[in-house]
Amino acid sequence: MFKIRPAQMEVLKDEALKRFENEMVLHSKEFSPRLSEVLGDKQLRVAIRQAMTRSDSYGFTNRGPIRLYIELMFLYGSDFDTDPQYPEMTEVLNAKNNQMQRAEKLYQGVLDYQEQVSGQNNVNVREALEALLIFAKMPVLVDENNFELEMLQELTRAFPQKVKYVGEEGLITLIREGRAEAQKHGFSALRGEAMMVILKFAFGHGCTDDPLYPWMSRTLKDERIKDSSARAKRLEKKAVTWLNHVLARPQQDVET
Repeated sequence: MFKIRPAQMEVLKDEALKRFENEMVLHSKEFSPRLSEVLGDKQLRVAIRQAMTRSDSYGFTNRGPIRLYIELMFLYGSDFDTDPQYPEMTEVLNAKNNQMQRAEKLYQGVLDYQEQVSGQNNVNVREALEALLIFAKMPVLVDENNFELEMLQELTRAFPQKVKYVGEEGLITLIREGRAEAQKHGFSALRGEAMMVILKFAFGHGCTDDPLYPWMSRTLKDERIKDSSARAKRLEKKAVTWLNHVLARPQQDVET
């Protein structure tokens, strides 16, 4: 009787995993063509592998749920599973239901988000990015003593649909995360803190170490930049360039 040895089984598993990864690369290029193109195949695979590993930690082992997890990564950032902007997703992922039930609930949540927040052909997303770009180019008028409240007001002006969807509690948590991370990188000026909040709001709370946006982590880790204020300015410049690039596309193709 023919038997497959453990070593042979591992090879077969690796080959199947590689085939599935290749399928997800092709799917990602269809699902998020612009971002996939900017990333290139090597970096795209890094992002997909991370998503596959994290989906496995939530018990997503079937093709459909894993593919959905990868799609959610593109929509909301690689750390969407812990993002205070999307607490319902965190709750669903950690629920006791089987993976297919949880995946279905996540999918329905996406449809609800697109209807309430994104708008038809991402019209609300585009308007929000335009508003955030204007804010990024303006002198920061946020007061030190009212930082959280005034940043919340700015985010509401930029993207009222998302602010309503997320709620004040989640956004205050995000604002505090942004300030803390800015200070961790030595961004002592209010402008640097406000910029970090905007980045997290637009790209997800884990954006500074997200394989989808390697330009952020590269800038923050660039040892050639010695001065923290220069680093903050470089990050801001790259963010403005990215937003301009996104907004140069047709409305229906807007992706962050």
